[in-house]
Amino acid sequence: MKKIAVFASGNGSNFQAIVDAVKAGTLAADICLLVCDKESAYVLQRAEKENIDSFCFVPKSFHDKAAFEQEIVKQLKLRNIEFIVLAGYMRLIGPTLLQEYPEAIVNIHPSLLPNFPGKDAIGQAFDAGVKVTGLSIHYVDAGMDTGPIIAQKEIGVLANDTRDRLQERIQQAEHTTYPEVLQQLFMNEKSIPSH
Repeated sequence: MKKIAVFASGNGSNFQAIVDAVKAGTLAADICLLVCDKESAYVLQRAEKENIDSFCFVPKSFHDKAAFEQEIVKQLKLRNIEFIVLAGYMRLIGPTLLQEYPEAIVNIHPSLLPNFPGKDAIGQAFDAGVKVTGLSIHYVDAGMDTGPIIAQKEIGVLANDTRDRLQERIQQAEHTTYPEVLQQLFMNEKSIPSH
């Protein structure tokens, strides 16, 4: 069973979907830690309710990104974490974490990358008037949503869609697709180099 940490910054609906998939037996993972960078994030309450350890840090209280990432690495090593799952974590991953977990960090992004990287991808797609958007699951590298793509799912933009309706449909798709893709990754060890 793969020992994973989930990183999240907000509500944590994808975190919950991953927890639920583990509980349902459709995702063979042990969620050992939630890492969060916002003390007020609702995801912390979700982790507490599920009896999952959390490490919450205040970035401003550290000298720089390397300093808080070193602290994160320490927390991950304490729990023998093998894989990192970003689920609405709103920070770029720096070299400290990338070196410790090469090709073992994945992210979910609410657009068909390389289109609409960065913040508010759903709003960007909606404002651009595209007919099809969706979600991407990708390995994390040093760039903003630029790592190798693992899987994508297309979602059509309906004529009567509002930005909020579109977001709701993309999130629903994320909640089923992310655990499925993670399970495929964990079952196919060849795609995850051991380190």
